[in-house]
Amino acid sequence: MRPLLIFVGILLSFPAGSDQSLNSRDQAGYADEPIIGGPCEGCELVFVGLPENPTSTARIGPPDEPGEPMLIEGTVRTLGGNLAEGIIVYAYQTDQEGIYPVAATRHGRLRGWAKTDENGYYGFNTVRPGTYPSRDLPQHVHMHVIEPGVGTYYIDDILFSDDSLLTSERLSQLQEGRGGDGLANPKKESGVGWKVRRDITLGLNISGYQ
Repeated sequence: MRPLLIFVGILLSFPAGSDQSLNSRDQAGYADEPIIGGPCEGCELVFVGLPENPTSTARIGPPDEPGEPMLIEGTVRTLGGNLAEGIIVYAYQTDQEGIYPVAATRHGRLRGWAKTDENGYYGFNTVRPGTYPSRDLPQHVHMHVIEPGVGTYYIDDILFSDDSLLTSERLSQLQEGRGGDGLANPKKESGVGWKVRRDITLGLNISGYQ
């Protein structure tokens, strides 16, 4: 079971029935991909609002979203090490205050999809997420993969090595190695803001993956 990091605080923020109808969730032909990798509450929401033609670099939230700018980027590879083109990477997160802004789904307003290019590259422009108001969990960005012809599954969240709440004990509790290492080393870069890398290995430590 995925750590409680996924929906702590989210379920309290959204009324029951707030998710969009899944009958209209997908315009790009991915909605029939099965959910694999074990129990995953809310995994079906990766299809809600999925753009018809995702690009390799996408934005999570509007350009004027308050907060410190952050670029997430990475390369997606197969278990055999080959670059993987055409993979949908989905991400969602809190705002700078640690809140999931109310929207049509429980994942909130700050969410986006990127489709890997011929080099396996994907990127997201966003802001650095805040810590939950309760300050009991470190900053994080939730990550999922839609792999055409295989299925959809969650991978380890992006966590930040400079987060004071991310103790070694907490890290060991939260990370499972799903899709590779989610621990990022944030660096400030002129003209970019925070820059973090999250490479992905398809199917790594995903139960039932074929």
